[in-house]
Amino acid sequence: MQKATLPVKNKFGFFEVRLESIGGLGANVAGKILAEAGVMGMGYNGSNFASYGSEKKGTPVSSYVRFCDSDKAVRINSPVTDPHVLGVFHENLVSRLPITAGVGPNATVVINTDKDPHNAREYLRLSGGRVITVDAIKIAYEEKVRMNAIMIGAITRAMDFMDKEAVKEAIRQTLGKKYENQLKANLRGFEAGYEQVSIDSFDEDGRFPFIPFKEAKGEWGYANAPIGGIVVEAGSMILKNNQSSRQGKIPLFHPGKCIHCGLCETTCPDYCFSFEPGMDEKTNKTQMYNKGLDYQYCKGCLRCVDVCPVEALTEELEAEHDIEKLTVKL
Repeated sequence: MQKATLPVKNKFGFFEVRLESIGGLGANVAGKILAEAGVMGMGYNGSNFASYGSEKKGTPVSSYVRFCDSDKAVRINSPVTDPHVLGVFHENLVSRLPITAGVGPNATVVINTDKDPHNAREYLRLSGGRVITVDAIKIAYEEKVRMNAIMIGAITRAMDFMDKEAVKEAIRQTLGKKYENQLKANLRGFEAGYEQVSIDSFDEDGRFPFIPFKEAKGEWGYANAPIGGIVVEAGSMILKNNQSSRQGKIPLFHPGKCIHCGLCETTCPDYCFSFEPGMDEKTNKTQMYNKGLDYQYCKGCLRCVDVCPVEALTEELEAEHDIEKLTVKL
């Protein structure tokens, strides 16, 4: 039996949720838990599926959830283009992908960030709507729990019609069997995400335009692709951006401690560090000096922190530092 009426539906009769994330943050599982809570716990009809590449971890992931009344059949299996709720698991995705496309002034955006709703709206460039912020990374470290548990709590808060206990039961069913020793921590994270949110609403004031959803298509097709599948931008380093692969932590460079041994550069899989020649005052010989790293190319693997012999690189929370001021452009 359906426990509650859906507050709003699209023209097809669905309440729709889209989760944008990167592989490894648990958005796929979060979508499954929300869908199970709505269908098994509240009596809706619904569906859930995710979209991600073969590499998965560190690459973009989208998860979709649809709910409709119990007497309606689900006959749509296309991606959610105009969500009622958008969940953003990693705020750096905004700089790389059009994740807010299709999000109208009547939608709610739940974003993992240390910004307040006003600054988050500016960062997202939303035309209007409700913004809910939660510092899921910080809570995850404090509670020693996966970040998706916190995001599930915040998204449940955004969906006023959702039965909180139904979602907790879905967490027990999904995570309790496989990760029984972590169940209490996950439920604690859910509660923290539900409670520790900041909420504000914004009118459509014309400051930012509404961006309609547009299907992503490659620039090349059968008529204009280079002959023989030639890659015209070898390495693509100019276009590369690994910021959305970081999961909350960065290597912080302390120039005063650095002995310029180069171990960080040799172990870095993406060659993020900038070395420049300079004169050694003791030997009067030219030496390569470490100037820091370009965080555009850093994916936060922290291998450089592990190999540094003098702690000139330390593991730090990204949210506590201004990356633009710290970065040294390659």
